[in-house]
Amino acid sequence: MEIHVVKPGDSVLSIANQYGVSVQRLIFDNEIYTPENLVVGQALLILHPTKIYQVKPGDTLYSIAQDFQVSVISLIRNNPYIIQERQLSEGQVLVITYEGVRDKIISTNGYVYPYVNRQVLEQTLPYLTNLSIFSYGFTTEGELIPIDDDEVLEITTKHGVGPVLTLTPLDENGMFNNALVSAVAQNVEVRDHLIDELLAVVKEKQYVGVNVDFEYIKAEDRIGFAEFVAELTRRMNEEDFFVSVALAPKTSENQPGLLYEGMDYRLLGEAANSVLLMTYEWGYTYSEPMAVAPINKVREVLDFAVTQIPVDRIDMGIPNYGYDWALPYVKGETRARAIGNIEAVQIAAANNAVIQFDEVAQTPFFTYTREGVDHEVWFEDVRSIKAKLDLVKEYDFRGVGYWQLMRLFRPNWLLLNSMFEIL
Repeated sequence: MEIHVVKPGDSVLSIANQYGVSVQRLIFDNEIYTPENLVVGQALLILHPTKIYQVKPGDTLYSIAQDFQVSVISLIRNNPYIIQERQLSEGQVLVITYEGVRDKIISTNGYVYPYVNRQVLEQTLPYLTNLSIFSYGFTTEGELIPIDDDEVLEITTKHGVGPVLTLTPLDENGMFNNALVSAVAQNVEVRDHLIDELLAVVKEKQYVGVNVDFEYIKAEDRIGFAEFVAELTRRMNEEDFFVSVALAPKTSENQPGLLYEGMDYRLLGEAANSVLLMTYEWGYTYSEPMAVAPINKVREVLDFAVTQIPVDRIDMGIPNYGYDWALPYVKGETRARAIGNIEAVQIAAANNAVIQFDEVAQTPFFTYTREGVDHEVWFEDVRSIKAKLDLVKEYDFRGVGYWQLMRLFRPNWLLLNSMFEIL
């Protein structure tokens, strides 16, 4: 696996020839929608097959997998165009194996809303262990508020991926409401009723577990929240379901701020089966322009987390999006627009921008002007994703969790598949 950064004068043909790969796979793997207009500074994933096979009449994925003693899912992961074409055709070239050593097995997870685009979902599921469906709410009495999740559940289970029920204390305005957190943290009857309701839904709809994503927890609810997670985990584990909990990105035990004070890493790491470190949103809708997940800031969170939680219980969060800020930035007024990573490159191409790379944050960015307004864009590419995945290896974490998977980012999945065995 290599990463090529586009230089002036590069074309898809010249890059393909340089690395000895096909133009078609270079374009497909990197989701290049304007191959005649590459962006200077654009990072491209280059994968080198070590074993290929040309499809013959009568071949099936199962028969080819048997012949090469590999799994069907590994063929799909190595050849994602199969998902779109849905059937093999004579003469197709399949990659059986790629160059590189995958010496670590990880769990992969990501969040989607039930209305996720079905094509995006089907192209993403082969690379996932679990899929967290966002989200069920609840009332102050512990009554679960359901969502229309039947279709996304059906597609997820059909692909052999474990669906996870995500529980959030979101109010009718879609905002985190810490009064709801207090209800389950302070009232045992409410807590037990909510757990009863969760167990019933998980069993009925064949979820594999529950992800607890509570934010802005009051300091006085720190112990009660951990007790809720512990009791939920005990009850779920008795029925062979698991519980994970999402953690705000802390760097010290007594870090001030509403986002952090109610999160006890040690207690929650003990209470749940696993945790997701939400190592993103440094750059966010209302922040000044900056990386969503600068690697130096991410590392600070990881360094603290491993002092509180066993590494085999930790999933590292990875963002699957970027932001476009209109300039000048005005605190309290400027509102950045969330964009996809492929969309970011398309914006750069349409505006003749040059993509730069911040070595400290290990994140790409660029500026452009449209209709007289200056803009600054920060997003993820294969360089920034690889920097994050390298941390998963360095810290020997259990896996990764993506917020969120509403947009396809194929180079990310091919990169991950080249670096890890997926559980």
